[in-house]
Amino acid sequence: MRALTRPAIAVAAATAIVALTGGAAFAAQTQSEVTATSLSAMSENARKTLHDAREAVGAATKTTTEAEASGLDLGGADTKVDTSALRDEIERLSTLDVLPVFLLTDVVAETRAETARVGHETFLVHSALATAQARKAAEEAAARAAAEAAARAAAEAAAQAAANTPEGAKATARQMASDRYGWGDGQFSCLESLWNRESSWNYQAYNAGSGATGIPQALPGSKMASAGSDWQSNATTQIAWGLDYISRAYGTPCGAWGHSQATNWY
Repeated sequence: MRALTRPAIAVAAATAIVALTGGAAFAAQTQSEVTATSLSAMSENARKTLHDAREAVGAATKTTTEAEASGLDLGGADTKVDTSALRDEIERLSTLDVLPVFLLTDVVAETRAETARVGHETFLVHSALATAQARKAAEEAAARAAAEAAARAAAEAAAQAAANTPEGAKATARQMASDRYGWGDGQFSCLESLWNRESSWNYQAYNAGSGATGIPQALPGSKMASAGSDWQSNATTQIAWGLDYISRAYGTPCGAWGHSQATNWY
């Protein structure tokens, strides 16, 4: 037989008063209906509390597993949520059908409080894990970006080194002469002969006597700055300046080569 809670006692008292005033049959019916309704509501509340508690344990277990498996530094936060006390409350509340009525309210309240505690600790661990994961992702992204930048720089350096060789410089000059000035193989043949004589297509060539510098032997070398600030280290910049100079001064590479053959300079 279930023990009566305070609300049930109050209902019983009210019923007794009604009975004393002549409504015994009505009071008995009212007591039965109210008591049944009250017990039904309490049972439903207990079942919901039990469901929420089990959900909290599941979430805590999942979060703990993820935090421990991550191997990340959570900044001092505990990676484990202690659910032992809540599991005990779940065990007590699971005996709903045999639990005395006068204990039900207290057990529900205690289970709710423990569920809230576990939920809060789970939130803290989850937040710390999310922060650690975001930090790791940012560090990995930064490392990838640095590696990609280093790879690009290495590729650019390799390409520049190849372009600075005599053969690389000739290939650049042939393409640039065709694209920018419409000069074909005949003109390039004159250009090749001209700059073979001047510098052997060496971007570091320097005439100590005159100060002429680079593949086109600009005099002074600083003139080539008009084609780019890297004129001292970039054969392509020197070629761009040299082709422009030939176009303006002689019209074509063959015109410059003819002058060079006649005067030994251009």
